[in-house]
Amino acid sequence: MFKRTEESALTSWFFEVDRKLLAMVLLMIGIGMFFAVSAGSVAAERINQPWYFFILKGMPFYVTGLSVLFVTSMLNKKWVLRISMLDVAVGLLLLGVTFIAPHTIKGSARWVSIAGLHIQPADIMKPGFIVLTAWFLAKMRERFGENLFFTKDAWKLSWISWWAYLAVFVPMLLIIFSHPDVGTSLLYLGVLVVMLVIAGLPWGVFGGMVALGCGVLALAYKIMPHVHNRIEAMLTGNGDNYQVTQSVQAIQHGGFFGKWSDAFIKQSLPDAHTDFIYAVIVEDMGAILACLLLCLLVYLLRLLIVDALNARDRFVFYAVGGTAALYGIQTCINMVSTLRIFPPKGMTLPFISYGGSSLVGFCLLFGMILAIVREDKWK
Repeated sequence: MFKRTEESALTSWFFEVDRKLLAMVLLMIGIGMFFAVSAGSVAAERINQPWYFFILKGMPFYVTGLSVLFVTSMLNKKWVLRISMLDVAVGLLLLGVTFIAPHTIKGSARWVSIAGLHIQPADIMKPGFIVLTAWFLAKMRERFGENLFFTKDAWKLSWISWWAYLAVFVPMLLIIFSHPDVGTSLLYLGVLVVMLVIAGLPWGVFGGMVALGCGVLALAYKIMPHVHNRIEAMLTGNGDNYQVTQSVQAIQHGGFFGKWSDAFIKQSLPDAHTDFIYAVIVEDMGAILACLLLCLLVYLLRLLIVDALNARDRFVFYAVGGTAALYGIQTCINMVSTLRIFPPKGMTLPFISYGGSSLVGFCLLFGMILAIVREDKWK
């Protein structure tokens, strides 16, 4: 469709960037904006605000996210690494604030309030976590070869060693877990395990890490009342099942073709515009169009996997693979929670759910992925 007739930075970017991946991200953001009106109007009415309250409140995040997406997609690998370091440094600082003086919402101290905006550090740190983990694994592979996990030299105290990596990210996970935010902790661990596996982690160790994750969940079940109550409610049907019950009823009410203006169950769904937005989509538009959206979500995941498999640089392979893991796991957790297959974890549907920190974080991550894939393919 397009011919390259001139040479400039913008022209080079346009012809070199993965336009399919970029187009899919923009499409998802557009769908999210549409349902920020549909689902957000219901949430706005409950707090006596006009129907456009949430789309207007979220507009600075949409503008920021789109700007971040395009600007970072034009950078090179060095700048991507620098931004990732800054992202992790700022995220760790804000996590420290949540530990000392948190802004608590719905019993969770995972927020920081800045200039009236509620920011979740665990969301904005995801891009830096994935990119720096990919860079670290590539450096370890370059230095220690296939035995990067068990050679003694990899565990010596130095700037490039497992101890240096753990010193940064273990405290981060402990703070997130203490918020309490078990879901995000397990999400980080799941992404890390996937990245370690594609870097060559033996399957026996992988099984041990899965057992560790199960142990973390069991510990949370024992010591955290809200985790205990949610799991018990899912397994027994007793307790506070209101949100998930309304979610399932909204999906059932939508049928094949949706209720559109006659949709009313979403009006009693507390987190209709955030965690349970997919239930609103099904009730509004029906199962057929909702399945089409699911196909688009899977297609976006496929594009990431293809870019990872085609990567020439191990760093790019690990980074895109980690992004695919994050996007896929978080999407699955949101979906199965909506369908009452898994206890609700307060996790957004990437690009679709209303949420400034999540949107900007994913735009930053995908912008950096577009940048390093472009450089890997063309430079």
